[in-house]
Formats: sequence, structure tokens, C-alpha cells
Amino acid sequence: MTTDVYGRTKRSAVMARVRSQDTKPEQLLRKTLTALGARYRLQRKDLPGKPDVVMPGRKLIFFVHGCFWHGHDCARGSRVPKANRDYWVAKVSRNKARDAASVAALAAAGWRIETIWECEMKDGEALRSRLAQALDETRDQAAARALPSST
Repeated sequence: MTTDVYGRTKRSAVMARVRSQDTKPEQLLRKTLTALGARYRLQRKDLPGKPDVVMPGRKLIFFVHGCFWHGHDCARGSRVPKANRDYWVAKVSRNKARDAASVAALAAAGWRIETIWECEMKDGEALRSRLAQALDETRDQAAARALPSST
């Protein structure tokens, strides 16, 4: 077993600086959505999983996931620290289970969920087109619900 490069107090200070909201990927998502003309709410505590960005009128939710913390299948997400390996494997597994439960609860309540991974944000144009498509789909669905049925 390898030991940590930091002592307990230094490691605690490093981990305390890991943010859970208003991260750079979240800020980039919000900036892109605003540029597309979308309006949204942040970190709705009354919804399962406390989504990062919520568009109540469109019934659309965005989660911004860090690849390491949420176990993405990219290079960064599949990396497991050598120190305290069992802890990190269990931690990421708990995060994935919690994410799945939140998505299931939100989907059951009629929400559309988009998960944006940290690694996907490197390509700004691809992110912009994906967000535009998600906004267009919700606009089309809202229009279809508004049309009276012809039965």
C-alpha cells in the first residue's frame, strides 16, 4: 500500500477545497445556456439530486458531472488513486448509485435529464450544439403538449 504524499491535515485542507457547486464546468454550462437565450434556476434543493441547472418550464434538468467523482468511462474517470484504493472505489460506486436513484426519481416525475460530463466540455462547439439540440427538443415537446388533440 502506498502512503499519501500529504499528511492528514494537508490532505484535509486539499479535499476541503473541492467545490460541489459553482465549479468551472458548471459556469461554462451556464454561460453557454445564457448565450443560447435559455433561462434557468440553479441547484434546486427540492428536487432529487439537487440538479445543477433546472428549467422548470421545459421540464429539463442538467447535471454537470466531474469524470473522476462520478466514475465516467473516460481516461480521467476510470483512474483510481493508488492510495486508499478501496475507499475511492466505494466512494465512486456510492456516487454512481446516488446519481442513478436521482435520475430515476426525476424521470418518474416527468423531467428530461441531460448529464454533461467534464470531459465533454473541452469541445465548446460540440457542447453548444448539444445544448441547442436539447433546448429545441424541449421546445418541440412543449409545443406538442400545447396543441389540442384532434379526436
